[in-house]
Amino acid sequence: MSANLLALGAVALWGSLAALGVALSHVPPFLLTGLSLLIGSLIALPLSRFDWRRWRVPPATLALGVYGLFGFHFLLFIALRHAPPVQANLVNYLWPLGIVVMAPLFLPGTTLTGRHILAALLGFGGAALAILGRGGPAEAVWAWGYLPAAGSAFIWASYSLLTKRVAPFPTTAIGSFALVSGLLSLLCHTIMEPAVSLTLQDWTLITLLGLGPLGGAFFLWDAALKRGDARQIGVLSFVTPLLSTLTLLGMRGEAPSLSVGMAAALIIGAAVLATRRPAV
Repeated sequence: MSANLLALGAVALWGSLAALGVALSHVPPFLLTGLSLLIGSLIALPLSRFDWRRWRVPPATLALGVYGLFGFHFLLFIALRHAPPVQANLVNYLWPLGIVVMAPLFLPGTTLTGRHILAALLGFGGAALAILGRGGPAEAVWAWGYLPAAGSAFIWASYSLLTKRVAPFPTTAIGSFALVSGLLSLLCHTIMEPAVSLTLQDWTLITLLGLGPLGGAFFLWDAALKRGDARQIGVLSFVTPLLSTLTLLGMRGEAPSLSVGMAAALIIGAAVLATRRPAV
């Protein structure tokens, strides 16, 4: 139960990502990600009691962390540039499904039951409704950007599972992952994006982004994975697009549509099915 609550805490923070992203849409994405990750890495300071030694991990573990945090965002931004954003976002939200179905491949002793498969499909159906319901029917248009979107989904799913395969490391080490990933994102900004000036409001929102969906959420997510069943956590993650949609609707002063209500029913049903203890 504690693991599921930690995962839902991460999901709640990720649910604010779209709203903050809309407010900061004028900021180049790699600059936005780099600054946010650097701010998010500072969360590790109080968690480690300002002891930098607790940030240290073996090189292979650090590489895995950078693979997850930097690789996911890099491919996602490439996808959003070369494919319709709504559809690319939907493809990216295959990552919770990937966690559920790939768990037996990455975690020895883990089996995939029909209950988990059904819950994952229900959750993905709800995520699709939450995303597409606010943007109209998906256009049947192919774009090569769907490939990096699928790649970003695979990266986050595999990263989440592989953190349970490496030598145990403290959650404070997420600060190292975020720090290196943030620096790489800023390097991409200098190479690929134009320079911009940021206002005080921009810095305030970027700080919220770093402390929340691009910072605090990663620490909660790691703590959840260390304590819980990756299959259950993967299904609970389908709540993210629903919260994101509801947050955006709230910003615009709009009421949820029928599709959002149906999405909520599917996602809640999937979560209940995945976390329900089987009858003995």
